[in-house]
Amino acid sequence: MKVLMVCLGNICRSPLAEGILKHKTKKKKIYVDSAGTSSYHIGKLPDRRSIEIANKYGIDISDQRARQFSVVDFDRFDKIYAMDIHNINSIISIARNQSDRNKVDLILNEINPNSFDNIPDPYYGDGDGFQKVFNMLNEACDLIAKKL
Repeated sequence: MKVLMVCLGNICRSPLAEGILKHKTKKKKIYVDSAGTSSYHIGKLPDRRSIEIANKYGIDISDQRARQFSVVDFDRFDKIYAMDIHNINSIISIARNQSDRNKVDLILNEINPNSFDNIPDPYYGDGDGFQKVFNMLNEACDLIAKKL
């Protein structure tokens, strides 16, 4: 099983989601990666605040590098989780067919199916926003890990 986490810049939310799910599934044969719908931060490390909050829970995401989502990701991954409605719309807009679209969902729909809730982008906020995002992703990744 191959899972992709996607946010806007691939430096805050999706790296955390990738790290959390990897941590929860390390004894399973699950491949997890992350990407951004924009090209703003290609090649950069996750935001230092994401690295810090992950470290607080024993998760190291400091080896990740931002990359941009591309159409070939539909071929590489079985499931694609978007962090918010803007990102899911960006992903769906380049889907080639219904099979591609069927792979994509909002990550918080794992907690509340069809709720279409968003993981807020903590980039312009303070450290508390990163803690809230971590908590939301941790809960969603618990459910995803159990399903896998």
